[in-house]
Amino acid sequence: MEEIILKEEFEELMKVKGEARGLGFQTEAKFILEKKGEEGLKKLEDEMERLGHPYSDIKTMDFYPLGLLGVALLTIKKLFNFTDQDFQELGAFEAKSSLIIRVSMKYFISLDRMAKEVPKMWRQYYSVGDFKIIEMNKERKDVLIRLENFKLHPILCQVFIGYFTSLMRMITRSDQITCEEIKCAHRGDEFHEFFIKW
Repeated sequence: MEEIILKEEFEELMKVKGEARGLGFQTEAKFILEKKGEEGLKKLEDEMERLGHPYSDIKTMDFYPLGLLGVALLTIKKLFNFTDQDFQELGAFEAKSSLIIRVSMKYFISLDRMAKEVPKMWRQYYSVGDFKIIEMNKERKDVLIRLENFKLHPILCQVFIGYFTSLMRMITRSDQITCEEIKCAHRGDEFHEFFIKW
């Protein structure tokens, strides 16, 4: 069987420090099932099992190596030729299907409350990285988000664009959301920054 993820790629990604909750892996599997059907999901599961990390072993609230998340995303990219747009759709799917987000939405009665709570929620998903709201201007209808001390793989940047877009759509009730990554740790910047308008 042809190797989708090479040993060198796997080992390099697994060196990344930090952990991510199993919830993200399970949501990816649901997205692939919806987008590529049972045959597509089987391909993904077979490759992850070959790498020694079958999806069936992943528990929702347990933490797993952050590098494994990169491995899963790279596997999805290679198996299905996913584009940036596909990964943005995955991010939007994750935001909409997250129980933590859905429950929290009841308490986001204002953008100010969102700006206070979302950075705290970061730790519910990842053991590393610092999520900050740098500036929020309700008159201009924009927000600048910074993610520091977090560098996994550029694919995840596209997932975050989709996630943040969907999250802001839920909070503002606007369909006119744009999200752009204006700084990226993978392009030589010190951190990631995302500029969102609604």
